[in-house]
Amino acid sequence: MAHRTAPPAAEAGLAEPPPDIATMRETVNRLLDPDAVPEALPPAAEELDTLTLQLQGHLNVLMPEVEQAARQLSRQSIPRYCMLACLGEARGKLAEQPRGGPNGALVHARRLARVLNALADHYENLGSAHGCR
Repeated sequence: MAHRTAPPAAEAGLAEPPPDIATMRETVNRLLDPDAVPEALPPAAEELDTLTLQLQGHLNVLMPEVEQAARQLSRQSIPRYCMLACLGEARGKLAEQPRGGPNGALVHARRLARVLNALADHYENLGSAHGCR
């Protein structure tokens, strides 16, 4: 007897759920909000690794959404230019490896957090007439 798997949501005609921007912002705030960490101490190494993986995953979910939206805007559109520039920055940050030194992993994670935050801003502003932030 042959086994069949359910088709992906897109093939089944189901819409993909929108990115969870609130969860993305919570992850960002764990690294960028000085009030999120008691006494401004950085997260422990294991937690930092987990946060970095979460940030990378969030970027991989959000980037195609922002890119698709940017490509639908006029080529002369300032928001399109800003969104594509931010996407380039995000790709560069994802390709980087943490630098050596005692804070290399933390600096890398914070860079990912800042670019995720910027992409989330662009995603939230897709329906508005705002330009770059």
